[in-house]
Amino acid sequence: MTNHRFDPTKLNKLDNPERRKAFPPEKILSLLQIGRNDVVLDLGAGPGYFALPAASLTTGKVFALDVEPKMLEMLEQKVNQYSLKNIHLLKGNIEDIPMENNQADRIIASLVLHEVESLPKAVQEIDRVLKPEGRLLCLELEKKPVEQVPARRYRIHSDEMKKVLEEHGFHIVHFTFPTEQHYMIVAQK
Repeated sequence: MTNHRFDPTKLNKLDNPERRKAFPPEKILSLLQIGRNDVVLDLGAGPGYFALPAASLTTGKVFALDVEPKMLEMLEQKVNQYSLKNIHLLKGNIEDIPMENNQADRIIASLVLHEVESLPKAVQEIDRVLKPEGRLLCLELEKKPVEQVPARRYRIHSDEMKKVLEEHGFHIVHFTFPTEQHYMIVAQK
C-alpha cells in the first residue's frame, strides 16, 4: 500500500461536528455489537473518536493503538480528563500489533488501513489478535478509477478490501456506503 501517515497538525479533521454528523461514533459502534465484557482494539485511534465511546460500552479493556506519539498524548489527556480506567494506550503499527494472539473481541479500523505498507499483512495481524467469532469494523474512503487527485492514491477500493478480508477467512456481515465517498464493512472471523 503506502507509508503515508496522517499529519497530526490536522487533528481538527479527526473530530469535528461535520464528521460526527456523517459518522456518529455511537451509531457506527452499534454495528460491532460490543458486549459488556468485550475487549476492543481501536487501530489508529488518534484522539479517541471511537475508543472513548467504546470504553462506555464495555467493562473490558479498550486498547487504543497509534503509531504517532502526539495522537497518544492527546488521547491520554482525554482519558485522564474523563477518568477512564479501561482504555490502554499502545504505541505501534498495524502490521505488527503489540498484542497476544486472540486477545480482542472487536476491532475498529477507521480511515487507517489505507496508510499501511501492506494491506494483506495488516489484515493478517488483525486476524491474529482477533478472537474466533470476533468482529472487525472497517471504514475507508472508496477509490474510484477516474480520480486523479494525488490524495486518492491512498485509497483502497471496496472490492479489494472485501477480497483481502475474505482471503484471510473473514465473512462480510455488513457492507454499506454511509456517504458517497466512504464505505463501511463489518466482517466476522
